[in-house]
Amino acid sequence: MNILVVSDSHGLTSELSEIMERHKDHVDVKIHCGDSELSADHLTLSRFHNVQGNMDMSHKEFPNEKLIEQKGIRIFVTHGHLYNVKMSYMKLAYKAEENGADLVCFGHSHFAETFEKDGMIFVNPGSIRLPRGRFEKSYAICEFGDTNVKVRFFNLDGKEITHLSTNYPR
Repeated sequence: MNILVVSDSHGLTSELSEIMERHKDHVDVKIHCGDSELSADHLTLSRFHNVQGNMDMSHKEFPNEKLIEQKGIRIFVTHGHLYNVKMSYMKLAYKAEENGADLVCFGHSHFAETFEKDGMIFVNPGSIRLPRGRFEKSYAICEFGDTNVKVRFFNLDGKEITHLSTNYPR
């Protein structure tokens, strides 16, 4: 199963559509981790599982968090601001563990990264508008195989950022 993860697009629409079009034939789940700054009825967002970001306050149609279950994978999605992810991942990890998450998708910091903690894989896809800590605007695809999970990061042009991509045994 392949999961597309984007976050912090801050009003961009054509870029989201390009990413969707590029990967439409090989992703099963599409997630936006908040701060889209678009309304829930915006056509571009209709194909994503969305959560509320701190900059989405005028669009309160999204939940603060979401648990998605597909093909035996439990995905916990939140923006991250309510869990103070810029300071620590502890609160987020506790909440994800409570939900039995296999994959934890979040944003807020605009910092692209992935790590494993207590058997859960955490993914912050970075930002496709305002990246921090690097120059590339980024998003991620998580590929769940039988024996491993590969988290691949891509720039806005669809080129893999290989030094960020990570493989986890399953």
